[in-house]
Amino acid sequence: MKILFLTDTHIRGTSPINRKDDFLATLEKKLSEVMEIIKNEKVDYCLHGGDMFDRPDIAPSIVREIGIILRKCPVPIYAIAGNHDIYGYNPTTLPRTMLGLLDGFGAIRLLEIGEKIILEKDGVRVQLTGQHFSYNLDQQNPEGYVIEKRADVHYAIHLVHGLLLEKPLFPGVAYTLIENILQTEADITLVGHYHRGFAKVLQIEGKYFVNPGSLMRLEASTGEMKRIPQVALLEIQKEGIRIKLQKLKTALLGNEVLDATKLLSQEYKEKKMADFIQGIKEVGQFKAFNVQEIIEMVADKAGIQQEIRKEALERIAKAQEIMAVNGKIMR
Repeated sequence: MKILFLTDTHIRGTSPINRKDDFLATLEKKLSEVMEIIKNEKVDYCLHGGDMFDRPDIAPSIVREIGIILRKCPVPIYAIAGNHDIYGYNPTTLPRTMLGLLDGFGAIRLLEIGEKIILEKDGVRVQLTGQHFSYNLDQQNPEGYVIEKRADVHYAIHLVHGLLLEKPLFPGVAYTLIENILQTEADITLVGHYHRGFAKVLQIEGKYFVNPGSLMRLEASTGEMKRIPQVALLEIQKEGIRIKLQKLKTALLGNEVLDATKLLSQEYKEKKMADFIQGIKEVGQFKAFNVQEIIEMVADKAGIQQEIRKEALERIAKAQEIMAVNGKIMR
């Protein structure tokens, strides 16, 4: 059985400020190359690790163009939702998003939380599960990364959109370390969200952890200037697992597509933001800078029940939907 894994395509109609090329045209070339890899390598299944879109309400014209490409894929595409795919970091809003629309039309197949899909080929049975991004996924709670494997399968793959890392980031950022989820029964954990990805395929205590990095580079940072976008190819047999990272031929060098003139100023801003977060943490004030995390922090201090927190976040997600619709009407 062969599986191709890609993640964080961030489909959008306009080019990010750090890009010098036509972002959508470049993305379409990369997706076309992915389709060719699937055909040439005789891949059986394709998996997408989330943030397929850069926002949940992307223009229908863009979705149409991408849908045409995805429908050309000769194998099933299984996917999960990233933080950019949903409103308010709330997976329950998926039916009202463009990612949900692709699922409804059958261009992709969204995994449901708790669902166990069985993939079969040449006598090999693989359990596939998925975890969409949610506001509390990386809040010192490894539950979303840990799964149980059925007794009647050879291997288990778990697909997650979260900040899973081998080493800690700077303070103030919520993340989960691989060492804290080794109790999972997944033989392979595939993750997105962290755009730089892992430097290599990680194998720890007989389990594989894979993040090939974002298919598209959105910022002109030092790391992104050097990185070449890639996909992961998994070959699974009863005798064992082989995983390799394959760089895309259509991916140009960083200095050809990213605006290096903004590099120094961007790095300076990132350093200042890191110092700012650390300074605030040291004086014991707000440690978070999005509404969802602030709500969690205030609720913890005030002892507010989980039901009330959930309703507050659902109302925020609804407000974001209304603002998105009104914004389109005004345009």
